[in-house]
Amino acid sequence: MTTATHEETLGFQTEVKQLLHLMIHSLYSNREIFLRELISNGADACDKLRYQALDNDALYEGDSELRIEIEHDAEAGTVTVRDNGIGMNRNEVIENLGTIARSGTAEFLKQLSGEQQKDARLIGQFGVGFYSGFIVADDITVRTRKAGTAQGDGVEWHSKGEGEFTVADIERETHGTEIVLHLKEDAREFADDFRLQSLVRKYSDHIEVPVRMPKVETARDEDGNEIEGSETTTWETVNEATALWVRPKSELTDDEYKAFYKHVAHDFSDPLTWSHNKVEGKLEYVSLLYVPGRAPFDLYERDGARGVKLYVQRVFIMDDAEQFLPLYLRFIKGVLDTRDLSLNVSRELLQQDPQVEKIKSALTKRSLDMLKKLAKDPEAYQTFWNTFGSVLKEGPAEDHANREKIAALLRFSSTHTDSAIQDQSLADYVSRMKEGQEKVYYIVADSFNAAKSSPHLEVFRKKGIEVLLLHDRIDEWLMSHLTEFEGKSLVDVAKGDLDLGEIEDEEEKKAQEETAKAKQELVKRVKEALGDEVQEVKVTHRLTDSPACVVLPEHEMGFQMRRIMEAAGQAMPEVKPILELNPEHALVARLEGVEGDGFEDLARILLDQAIIAEGGHLDDPAAYVKRLNALLSA
Repeated sequence: MTTATHEETLGFQTEVKQLLHLMIHSLYSNREIFLRELISNGADACDKLRYQALDNDALYEGDSELRIEIEHDAEAGTVTVRDNGIGMNRNEVIENLGTIARSGTAEFLKQLSGEQQKDARLIGQFGVGFYSGFIVADDITVRTRKAGTAQGDGVEWHSKGEGEFTVADIERETHGTEIVLHLKEDAREFADDFRLQSLVRKYSDHIEVPVRMPKVETARDEDGNEIEGSETTTWETVNEATALWVRPKSELTDDEYKAFYKHVAHDFSDPLTWSHNKVEGKLEYVSLLYVPGRAPFDLYERDGARGVKLYVQRVFIMDDAEQFLPLYLRFIKGVLDTRDLSLNVSRELLQQDPQVEKIKSALTKRSLDMLKKLAKDPEAYQTFWNTFGSVLKEGPAEDHANREKIAALLRFSSTHTDSAIQDQSLADYVSRMKEGQEKVYYIVADSFNAAKSSPHLEVFRKKGIEVLLLHDRIDEWLMSHLTEFEGKSLVDVAKGDLDLGEIEDEEEKKAQEETAKAKQELVKRVKEALGDEVQEVKVTHRLTDSPACVVLPEHEMGFQMRRIMEAAGQAMPEVKPILELNPEHALVARLEGVEGDGFEDLARILLDQAIIAEGGHLDDPAAYVKRLNALLSA
């Protein structure tokens, strides 16, 4: 028996304690996934050894046949999973098995409550599949040694999942990792040959590393009777052990594609769709890309892990090769296997390789085509949009070449439905445009209700013209880079002069000009009363119910974006709004007949109300309340 030395007891990171508590006490609905997670980790370890051995063949230590082995002992109630992959040293054991080295985990754990905590699929959100062993085991021992180190550098890790673990140095002849699960009484079903084999075939058939289990064979005499004492044990490969992505599409079932997605994405839910393609010619590669059904918790951490698994001629290179997809497609998961890169490629070399840009362009096109196809199923696409829509909205600013394709995939709220659900495409809008309408109209606000109730929509509602209601934080940034669609310019109804084009007849335009002339004196008086607080005052035809509204110059940054930038600590140059008055409104008519200080007070009330209706903030709210109270009590 190996003697353990330099033994120390350490406490789990706080987040791990919470996760272990969750797994041990709450997650029972899908216990069998523990085996898939341990096999996936073992396969990753083998992949990493194969990659590092490209430069140093000695790391194999004379055993280059990479494999995963599973044994069980029904009497002792144990299941053992071992691999001869890269292994870990003492520091890596403490780092990998004592902490969750992923930012955002603590925040994610806080959000788990109630029924959510009983959902086993949540484990995949953490990317910490090893801990799923505690769903079925009350005691886990890990023995490991990093390839290329001395036999005396082995490490033994042990924990009962109760807040602490021990780490000790041991002698270990073989490199790689061995995990021994001491099963709970109600999980003894897993210490069964047939049960384990069926789980391997169900969850891990597609893994390229062979998964082996012992098979006992007994010799028989001439009469067919077993000969006692003739038992021999051989190792039998129980999975397909062929890289799924290199197999012909015609041979693969939907279930196999879904199972492989769960392996590469460490997700427990099915993908929404996938695209499997083999390219031959100037570039030679195979890609298998997936659109997930749920978002990872670090989706909005733009520096988080993302990208596809990269293989070169079926040799694993790296887990998250982000160079092959643009940032706005960071939710795409999958595998890229190419012949056009060298086996010793690094992240730095990828940034300089011209072949990478060509493959990136092709995979981007493939991903957008996959989304276009998904959009033909409105229900599935709505699921995608609700999850990843705000990320896709980063696309037009980032990818000028595919701007039109991305624009066709965008979805918005609209006055057509007056619903906060973003389910209207630009193509839908264009198909409903009124005769003579040449522009796509939209408004940006801090919330759906603020957009829907904006005074700027009044004339559009009166004339039955549809307006897109934009209320995501990224929307104004999006629209600054998306200026047209199918030859129609996109226009913010809260900026610049309102031009409805041919929708207004000559008679209406002439009447507006006459009204503007008639109110010239009023406009002049209001401008003098408000002074530098406004850039300009004019009468408007965009209002039907409100007395006034504020408008920004056509190319000025909008109110929503200014507020976001200021909240982020960015100093913004002051911009004076344009005040537009509704000449038909009773308050404006009353203003026209007021003299002295009352005129200035009422003019300021109209300006302040217009700013509030726009979602803005007043510099002096108390002064506004005082003026309003004086008006109401007059």
